[in-house]
Amino acid sequence: MSWDTEATRRKLLEAATLQFACVGLAGARVDAISREAAVNKERIYQYFGDKAGLFAAVLATEVEHLLEGITVTGSGADALGNVAGALYDSAAAHPQLARLLAWESLELAEPVSAERRAAGCAAMVTALAEALPQQDRAHAAELLLSLISLALADRCLPHVAALVAPGSTASSRRAAVVAQARALSAIRG
Repeated sequence: MSWDTEATRRKLLEAATLQFACVGLAGARVDAISREAAVNKERIYQYFGDKAGLFAAVLATEVEHLLEGITVTGSGADALGNVAGALYDSAAAHPQLARLLAWESLELAEPVSAERRAAGCAAMVTALAEALPQQDRAHAAELLLSLISLALADRCLPHVAALVAPGSTASSRRAAVVAQARALSAIRG
């Protein structure tokens, strides 16, 4: 029977994603990841070098979901609302994403896949600047950061969200994020 390297890597990445999202790089344990994946822990070292290499691989895989498939449609308030809604939906579809981004910022000196991610962000900034002709590129970049913050806030800070808006539901939060994003279009840079 031949060894399915790709399936083994996928199992390790899936188990590691859950571990890292819950407890970060420092809190995750190689033994727990290998046990959850039902794979010998030596495969982690063989495929990823070490736990930090596995964390980087998880981040490189998962953080690509942040802007994946999101396009700027419409102009002005519509464009910002559409992007914010799509970001919120992406965060809901990838619940570990916000936590992984937070752990990355807390535990690493530099972002993983920075060049590729920066290019994706730059493309989104360009599209937003085109959808908001009254704004310059620098303001469009600030708007994108605000949209990402709005869309991920309740997933990064669930306790704060529960304290501030205890009756909030996913649909009411999404509607609030979209409305707040639309209001941002009126702010001049």
